[in-house]
Amino acid sequence: MKKVSISDIARKAGVSVSTVSFVMNDKAVKMRISREVIEKVENVAREMGYRPNQLARGLRTGKTKTIGLIVENISNAFFASMAKTIEDEAKKYDYKVVYCSTDNDETKARELISMLSQRQVDGYIITPTLGLAEEIRKLQAENKPVVLIDRYFPEHEEIPSVLVDNYAGVTEGMEYLINKGYRKIALVTIEVDMAHMHDRLQAYYDTLKKHDISVDPRLVKQVPYGYVREAALEEIEDFFSGDGKDSDAVFFLTNYLGVLGIETTKKMNIRIPEDKAMLCFDDNDIFRLYTPTISVIRQPICEIGQQAMTALIERLRHTGTEALPENAPVKLSAELVPRDSI
Repeated sequence: MKKVSISDIARKAGVSVSTVSFVMNDKAVKMRISREVIEKVENVAREMGYRPNQLARGLRTGKTKTIGLIVENISNAFFASMAKTIEDEAKKYDYKVVYCSTDNDETKARELISMLSQRQVDGYIITPTLGLAEEIRKLQAENKPVVLIDRYFPEHEEIPSVLVDNYAGVTEGMEYLINKGYRKIALVTIEVDMAHMHDRLQAYYDTLKKHDISVDPRLVKQVPYGYVREAALEEIEDFFSGDGKDSDAVFFLTNYLGVLGIETTKKMNIRIPEDKAMLCFDDNDIFRLYTPTISVIRQPICEIGQQAMTALIERLRHTGTEALPENAPVKLSAELVPRDSI
């Protein structure tokens, strides 16, 4: 089979060879080639199966056409789905993705950034650990584009981020529970000092106060982050046997805590929803397949991944001659999915 050349692409796209060369070598924006022409050339190249010599192009342009994706845990259903969306979006722009997991360990996160930097990735999409802001700002100072997903740094809005509106999502879930008549609503969350989890917790407290429901701190259980599964199960079981025993509903603030909650209620013969209603932030296949099905606040995973990739590509193509998009956090709406558990 004949190897596709840039001349072949130019003929089919109806543009000059130089235009194709500029697009393939990431110089199209600098040469003021329109977005429509760029996308047309890229689509034709993809349809014709064009495969540039990445090593040669990297030597010419200083770009590797790779993106570093750093998440908390790639085995988690939320991050796995997100990674697949980002990979699919990256392919549209002829980028490859290298995946890494931090396990919410700041030292590991720094080591991963260093490793990806040595591999000369062109840009980063990162779910940051708590103390990673300065490391990310260093990348920006080196003209390496970074977009945060799922989390953000309120004190560093110069770092672009795409995430769900956590406060609004939990508020909607709490309103639904209260409108259904529940008043003793327990909350199970993780003990971690991250802005997005603070937003979720604050929404819980604010919604109770709005409805003149007394806030009982004993109904809030914080499971230490990083607990092994058996220890976390024991923490939740102790909570349901103690302070949370008389609650009429329970809201789990992460999907993996919700999965542990299902296992615990089954072990303790707690009937859902007869004894306790159950709601979880984030969906999971188990929640749809379990009987009764579990109500959730579903994050728009695909949209988060798509918008994060779009924001990164805009910055990768930026030449300094035009203004960058605003870096204010992009907050997307979550969706309440009522099921049998309420």
